[in-house]
Amino acid sequence: MLKPLHHLVRAALSCPAKLTVAFALASVATQSLPALAADPAAEQKAVELTKIADEAKTREDAAAAQLKDLQKKQAEQQASLIKLKAELSAADKSVKENEPKVKPEEEKVAKADAAKKAADEALAAAKKALDDNKTEQTEAKFKEEEGKAATAAKALADAQAALKAIQDGIAASKAKIEGGAAAQKQIEDQIAAIVPPVQKATADLATVRAEHVGKRRAAEKQLIEIGKLVSFSESVAPVLSKRCLACHNAKTAKGRYNMETFAGIVKGGESGPAVLAGKSGDSSLHSLLVDGSMPKDADPLTKEQIELIKKWIDTGAVLDAGFTASQPLIQIVPKEKQPPAPEKYPVPIPVTAVAFNHDGSLLATSGYHEVILWNVADGAIARRITNVAERVYDIEFTKDGATMVVAAGTPAQIGEVKLFNVADGNVTGDLVRTDDAVFGIALSPDGTKLATAGADRAIRVFELATQKQVLNIEDHADWVMDVAWSPDGKKLASASRDKTSKVFDATTGDSLVTFNGHGDAVYSVGFSTDGAQVVTAGNDKQIRIWQTADAKAVRNMGFGGEVFRVSITADGQVYSCSADKTARSHKVADGAAVKTFNGHTDWVYSVAVHPVTKRVAAGSYNGEVRIWNVDDAAEVKKILAAPGYQATAPAAK
Repeated sequence: MLKPLHHLVRAALSCPAKLTVAFALASVATQSLPALAADPAAEQKAVELTKIADEAKTREDAAAAQLKDLQKKQAEQQASLIKLKAELSAADKSVKENEPKVKPEEEKVAKADAAKKAADEALAAAKKALDDNKTEQTEAKFKEEEGKAATAAKALADAQAALKAIQDGIAASKAKIEGGAAAQKQIEDQIAAIVPPVQKATADLATVRAEHVGKRRAAEKQLIEIGKLVSFSESVAPVLSKRCLACHNAKTAKGRYNMETFAGIVKGGESGPAVLAGKSGDSSLHSLLVDGSMPKDADPLTKEQIELIKKWIDTGAVLDAGFTASQPLIQIVPKEKQPPAPEKYPVPIPVTAVAFNHDGSLLATSGYHEVILWNVADGAIARRITNVAERVYDIEFTKDGATMVVAAGTPAQIGEVKLFNVADGNVTGDLVRTDDAVFGIALSPDGTKLATAGADRAIRVFELATQKQVLNIEDHADWVMDVAWSPDGKKLASASRDKTSKVFDATTGDSLVTFNGHGDAVYSVGFSTDGAQVVTAGNDKQIRIWQTADAKAVRNMGFGGEVFRVSITADGQVYSCSADKTARSHKVADGAAVKTFNGHTDWVYSVAVHPVTKRVAAGSYNGEVRIWNVDDAAEVKKILAAPGYQATAPAAK
């Protein structure tokens, strides 16, 4: 039976042989639509709240206009400064280029002046000769010398004009430079002076915008309560996201209908607009839902869900306040607490991620809607951390061990990266929400930043302290399966299902080099300890080592199956796990095999090393986690990462 990694990330955990009982997904709550009796007081309240929201919108518009004017003035000043600097730079360049030309031109003038004097003297002599004895010869000589004198005069005038032009240009450039310093300071002072008003206007706009959103939401809530509005975010988007998005996204877009955003839902596809506000009967979205054309090849929406969407259209097809039409649905749908993990596992599931904490006392393993923490010493469960998407793909601990970072996803529905407090399992950060799985995470060497990689083809970088995204890289043509930092924190390397690995500038996101040597999906990536080489592994059953600078291949190590994960340690070894049911270590420097860690009886998907405690852990498809001693590869612990699982005894013959 073939089990490539895309099978793992898309279907391994939902395989009927692995999940024969209900690990039920949270169902989409639907809003009932009872007939509401008219309530004059409630309707009046809605009118008043709408009026208040409209007034707040007027203030927001005024604040936005004020900020726009200030920003326009600021942009004009900055443009003036750029223009002035360019002019001063050109003037300085002109002085430097022309000053060396002055002396040669002065020499030309002196030479031309001497030539003119000689010509004038010759002309005077010819004139005297003509006056003394007028003959054809003296007349001809006079005319000849007269021509030469005129030519010499012109040459002198031209030389003098050229010299003057250079001197005037130098003088003008120096005057520009001299006066430009004051002009530049004046503009810089103006720019500095306008910064506080811009900052204040920005803050004021944020305040009145928040006020408007709050008041608008209050009005919308009242309208929803009296049945005159339906929340797109809370009632419609969750239904469309879970039932329609798999077939109508940027990559698939059946009927050219991309439903990833509110704007796309309204716009429709090849047959024109899908939503006409106030006219459900003329809206193709409603018609397709009613006749069962959507979702195609799947159970139709419930009657209640269709009625809810109909009412949303008929009440104006409004997008909730505070959201934009271009936002992905995943950012509009309310965050839901993930379904609980099973108290007792009916079957073991593949262990797709393992990680030691900072001191090696705990081992984290992936579970179903959870991460399980095990005491390494005795193999007992220390804690079960839940509120995680269905499948966990990567786990990392911060240097102090206080925080655990988890990359997870429910395929074709949600991808997430969350931060958890290790002590109590509470969520302390929710960094990523996408519409498909997040496969890889990596903490920067100094521990201040986190890089993520997922099925949306994006690599994102976050500041851990602020939890703000500071970089977004979209350079791959397919899923990004893994990401790694260079030891100096200045570069990022990726592994992608598009059969490439890339190196990026970690500050700008610029692509530096691309490695095409695998020829098949690349699953995992890491840097050598000196950062000069990149180590990648993939579906071609190879670990390949190549130069960071030019992507030139250095060496490769072959395996008996796909290589799913690599981990590089400070002593220059690469630990790996493979579909050939083993974990191994090799020297990065020469590719020499160091140790083989045996015992698994199924594909090994995940591996982690703790150099201080000298322990290696690996998780396999059948749910087993084995821990070995680094020095002699002796197995020291075996864990079945399926809490409460009770194996069924074979039937007696």
